[in-house]
Amino acid sequence: MLIVLGGLPATGRTTLARLLAARTDAVHLRIDTIEQALVRAGVAEHPVGPAGYVVGYALAEEQLRQGLTVIAESVNPPAVTRDAWRGTAVRAGVPVVEAEVVCSDRAEHRRRVRTRTVDVPGLPLPGWAEVTGRRYEPWNRAHVVVDTAGRPPEEALAPLLAAPAPVADLRARRRDG
Repeated sequence: MLIVLGGLPATGRTTLARLLAARTDAVHLRIDTIEQALVRAGVAEHPVGPAGYVVGYALAEEQLRQGLTVIAESVNPPAVTRDAWRGTAVRAGVPVVEAEVVCSDRAEHRRRVRTRTVDVPGLPLPGWAEVTGRRYEPWNRAHVVVDTAGRPPEEALAPLLAAPAPVADLRARRRDG
């Protein structure tokens, strides 16, 4: 299955993706890591544009075709990126769960933006004005919304594990297997 996690920077996407990957033995595919690798290789500059996503779609499809669960984690600001992830799942013949990670407490979100540290060497982190000024299209179809405001990551992850049947089934298979 493909689990797509999107949302603005500093909402907790990466933390949730890592936690979910550890609990389900899934592959965590992070677009920030791919984009920074392209920059280090000298084939792109920030902002990278669609190249990181295109590489991500290809890597995800390859892993999905091998029978692995993939957690694709990125901002996914325009609907076209979300559609492309869905197309990746369709081509691989697997179900897809889409989730938007939000931090509904504006003050907490701003604090996270200002205090977080880089965990991908060389990756430039956006400031508050860049995060709030980013073009971010509303989601145009049903999806899980995970609000991380005022909640520890394990608690914030609960709606994702409980809401869509495919993710709950994945957790049960891991527990039983």
